Amino acid sequence: MSDIAVETIYFDAPGPQNTARTLEVARRRAEEMDVEAILVASTRGWTGVQAAELFQGRHVVVVSHSTGFVEPNVQELTEENRTRIEAAGATILTVQHAFGGVNRGVRTRLGTYLTDEIIAYTLRTFGEGTKVCVEISLMAADAGLVRAGEPCIAIAGSGRGADTAIALTPVNAQQFFDLRVMEILAKPRLA
Repeated sequence: MSDIAVETIYFDAPGPQNTARTLEVARRRAEEMDVEAILVASTRGWTGVQAAELFQGRHVVVVSHSTGFVEPNVQELTEENRTRIEAAGATILTVQHAFGGVNRGVRTRLGTYLTDEIIAYTLRTFGEGTKVCVEISLMAADAGLVRAGEPCIAIAGSGRGADTAIALTPVNAQQFFDLRVMEILAKPRLA
């Protein structure tokens, strides 16, 4: 195996203003690596629409917030964006967050942190988008939408839009420590 050099983009600030560049960097690297699976986090769906349209022909999974994430019974992904994502041939995944869910309920009710949230806070030292990229890869693998151990590109952001892209090998949540971040393609310097 020989060494490779991969360009990494470091943005001055996190945020949605980096979305187009992040998606383009991810697209270029997916082509270079011949990676078919593209994961993208999207709350209301606009980033998911952009990714689904840009990556048409690849296996795109748009991962939304779970229903009730902000308010009981409310799904933040808009119907208009859902329709556009699906029309572009992408799959939408809406499930409990890998680093949240029941354990977050324990924290809010009992005031104590459990392992998954400690992992999430640790990953956030690399930026919010990095944490989300790892998290959505676990969620997609658990749902059977990507194959564990096969490289994919994960795209996420710090709030809205996309400012982070990572090449990684996803695993199922119960094999978390076998997940490998292969390449950091883009991220904010100060997230």
